[in-house]
Amino acid sequence: MEVKMNKEIRDYNESLFFGLDFRQCACSVLAILAAIGIYFGARDAIGEEFTGWLCILSAAPFAACGFFKYHGMSAEQFLWAVLKSEVLYPKRLHSKPENLYYACLEECIRAGEQAGKDGAEILQKRKKAAQKKPVKKKKRGSVFD
Repeated sequence: MEVKMNKEIRDYNESLFFGLDFRQCACSVLAILAAIGIYFGARDAIGEEFTGWLCILSAAPFAACGFFKYHGMSAEQFLWAVLKSEVLYPKRLHSKPENLYYACLEECIRAGEQAGKDGAEILQKRKKAAQKKPVKKKKRGSVFD
């Protein structure tokens, strides 16, 4: 005898009827009731063929709601999240562009503007001059220095 276990325990759902859970069964019944209601209400007025298509289109949203999952949210939870983010709490996001190239070369550009020459050469000369200066070594003093 083999017992199937879900890899993720949160993915478990109890089957009620033909492998469907209660939510899927309820939405399927709603879809059937919507289709039957439209069929008996509109077949004499608009004809059989158009009524059939109307029944399919009216039952589809109810059926889809029963099987809809997005990031672990059901259809109602997803619609509520969309409603909150787009209608109830909308934010205006502002984008401020940043020139990374300018930020990296800003020092070089300023040095070139001040001297009227190429800023890269000036910075290289400054770096070489800084490297030539001897670094004073600290003498080892007492342990508590």
